[in-house]
Amino acid sequence: MSGHNKWASIKHKKAATDAKKGKVFTKIIREIIVATKTGGVQIDHNSRLRKAIDDAKEANMPQDNIKKAIQRGNGEISGAIYEEIVYEGYGPAGVALIVETTTDNKNRTTSDIRKIFSSYKGSLGETGCVGWMFNRKGCIIIDKKSSVDEETVMNIALEAGTEDFKSEPESDTYEIITSPLDLETVKNTLHEKNIAVISAEITMIPQTQITLNGEDAKSMLKLMGELEAHEDVKNVYANFDISDKRYGGKLDE
Repeated sequence: MSGHNKWASIKHKKAATDAKKGKVFTKIIREIIVATKTGGVQIDHNSRLRKAIDDAKEANMPQDNIKKAIQRGNGEISGAIYEEIVYEGYGPAGVALIVETTTDNKNRTTSDIRKIFSSYKGSLGETGCVGWMFNRKGCIIIDKKSSVDEETVMNIALEAGTEDFKSEPESDTYEIITSPLDLETVKNTLHEKNIAVISAEITMIPQTQITLNGEDAKSMLKLMGELEAHEDVKNVYANFDISDKRYGGKLDE
């Protein structure tokens, strides 16, 4: 299973636990602040802010929190100044990683990210060292069990403007790839057809993948988990491939 598809599924299963820890709210608030600052308050003209607000509502964030985050981003309320920093590096067996962060303290974040990489057979690299291995795309994950049959889902997605449709036998999800501009259109079409969407986001799809087994597979998932859990980390992308069968069917533990 591809690193992105598998990790997207794992993140979905862990969402409730993360929410209890307060990490989800913190990350969403930061995203709303930055999205407002860079694109304005009008969600009709700011798809990034619209996505952040949708995520906030899905996480049951109070409306007052959303309002204050927008006000901070718009300069109506003072607060910490955030900047976006992208880190690139390597994980176990040379897996390429891109880590997107939002931070109010670059030195602290850089030190933390470097430590996490080194703790799990990885190393932080220079800007641009792995970015060329990925393409920016829209990605929609659908639960096979809660959807209609595969052919119907595929036809609806393709007619809506999907670039690629993936359904691996050992996976419990479908993966739909779109251009970044078509993501919202395809997602809305699926919703209109009552097809349940686990996640829909702009992501980085690797051009090639590295297959992991045994200890490398375990270290890779621990590395991903530690990075995702960090308060300053917004997104993590990697080009690993791990089979449920090779790993014993326990990838989400």
